[in-house]
Amino acid sequence: MSAQQQRFPKPEFDTGYEQPSPITPEPRALALEYFDVLVLLLVLSAATWMALKSRSRQGLIWLSIFTLAYFGFYRNGCICSIGSIQNVTLTFFDPTYAISLTALLFFVLPLLFTLFFGRTFCAGACPLGAIQDLIVIKPISLPKWLNKTLGLIPYLYLSLAVLFAATGTDFIICRYDPFVGIFRMDAKLLMAILGISFLLMGMFVARPYCRFLCPYSVPLSWMSRFSKWHLTITPSTCIQCKLCANSCPFDAIDYPTNEKEVVKSGLGPKRFLTYVLVIPLWVALGVFVGNRSHVFLSKANSTVYLAELLISHPEVRNDPDNIDVQTFMSLGKTMDELVVEAEKIQDKFYLGSMIAGGFMGLVIGMTLLNTVVFRKRQDYEPHKGNCFSCARCVDYCPVEK
Repeated sequence: MSAQQQRFPKPEFDTGYEQPSPITPEPRALALEYFDVLVLLLVLSAATWMALKSRSRQGLIWLSIFTLAYFGFYRNGCICSIGSIQNVTLTFFDPTYAISLTALLFFVLPLLFTLFFGRTFCAGACPLGAIQDLIVIKPISLPKWLNKTLGLIPYLYLSLAVLFAATGTDFIICRYDPFVGIFRMDAKLLMAILGISFLLMGMFVARPYCRFLCPYSVPLSWMSRFSKWHLTITPSTCIQCKLCANSCPFDAIDYPTNEKEVVKSGLGPKRFLTYVLVIPLWVALGVFVGNRSHVFLSKANSTVYLAELLISHPEVRNDPDNIDVQTFMSLGKTMDELVVEAEKIQDKFYLGSMIAGGFMGLVIGMTLLNTVVFRKRQDYEPHKGNCFSCARCVDYCPVEK
C-alpha cells in the first residue's frame, strides 16, 4: 500500500490554489441510471404515438414540458444523447475506455426510433430541443441559401467533436453546451450569455441550436430520410391550401414541384454532371485544409500544449503559479517522455484532421449537388431530414380524416 501511495505523490505547492468543486452531477446508482433509460424509452414512444397516430400538437407540448423538467432541470442535462456521441467515439479509439450501457442506449435508442418513425426524439424527448421549442414566439423564415449555408455548421461541429474525443483531447459538446448551465443553475458568465442569447434568438429564429449547431442532428437527419413511418401533414388528400408551409417555423415543408420553373432555371443534366465531377475536388480541398490545420487543432490537447509551452518557454518550469507545469514536474516525467507523448497525439491529429476535412469536403459537394436535384412532388410534404415532427402543421391543416 505504501508503494502505491508513493508512486504518484501528491504535489505540494504553496500557491493558494484551491481545487474547484465538480461541475458535473454526482454519479447515480445503477438502478437509477436504468430508470433514466426507461423514461427515455417511454418518452420516445409517447412522442412517436402523439406525432404519428394521435397527431396531437398539444400532447407534444405537454410531453416537452415533462422532458425539460426531468432530463433538463432534474437530471441537469446529463446524460444526453447529444453528448453520448463523444462516449461512443472514445470507446472506438481508446482501448482503456469502456462506454457504459446507459450512455450507449441514450445514443442508440433515438437513432432507432428515428430510423423507423422520423425525428420524434426532437419532437418531445430532447431537453435542448424542448427549451427552444417552448419559447418560439414570432418565427421568421430564413432565405434558402442561408438555411443551407448555416446547415453545414452541424457537420463541422460533429467532425471536431469526433476528432477531439478520438484523440482524448476534450468533450467539446458537453463543454460548450449552451443550455447545460441553465439546467444546472451554475453557468459561468460566458456560457450564461451564450445560453440566453440562443433563447432570445430562438424567439424569432426557431430552434437555432437544433437547426444550425447540434451535431446529433446529423445522424438523426440521415436516419430520418429512410423512415418508413413519418409524420404526414394531411390525414388524407392534400388540398394545397399552403397553411402547413406558413405554420412551420423551421422551413421544413417541401412545396409541390413546379416543372416549368425547373426548366426555366436551367438546372439540367449538364450542371448535375458538373457538380458530381467536382465532388472529388471538394474532398481533396478538405483533406488539404485538414492537413494544414492539424498542428493548430492539436494545441487544444493539454499534453501537446504543455510540451510546446515548455519547449518555447523553459523558464515557466520555475513558475510556482502555473499549476499544469508544476503538476507535470511533480510526476517525475522527463521532457523526452512528454515530447514523445505529444508527438503521438499530433500524429493522431494529422490523420484525423485530414479525414475530418475530407468529410467536410464531401458534405459541401453533396450539398451543392442537392441544389440541382429535384424530386417530383404533387403535394406539400415535410422534408424527412429536416422535419422535427413537432406537429404544428397538423393543427393548421383543415383536411379531416
